[in-house]
Amino acid sequence: MEHSSSLRASRWSAWVGATGLLIASFVGMAALSLQVRPGAEIVAVAFPPWWSAQRIFAAAAAADAVIVRITAIPSILVVQPDRSDGLARLRESGAWFAIDPQAIAACLTK
Repeated sequence: MEHSSSLRASRWSAWVGATGLLIASFVGMAALSLQVRPGAEIVAVAFPPWWSAQRIFAAAAAADAVIVRITAIPSILVVQPDRSDGLARLRESGAWFAIDPQAIAACLTK
């Protein structure tokens, strides 16, 4: 009886370890493929999903960003930030992070 419970415990720990490695590699690859390229003029920015569209547009305008297009997800906008510290101002106005718009273009076009 004790042998079967130790066998189940070792199988369980093997699955947990494998699942952890899978999740870590997925997050790592996503982070590398979605980062904004240096010198990019156009970026996609993600705002909190509970914000209204009006608040998102106001936050982008407050950061002097030109809205290029909207996406299928209302909290993500493709914008052209101001050349002088535009990404920092977008973050100050509420954007969570910036994404390479080409990496998400096929999934988030309207």
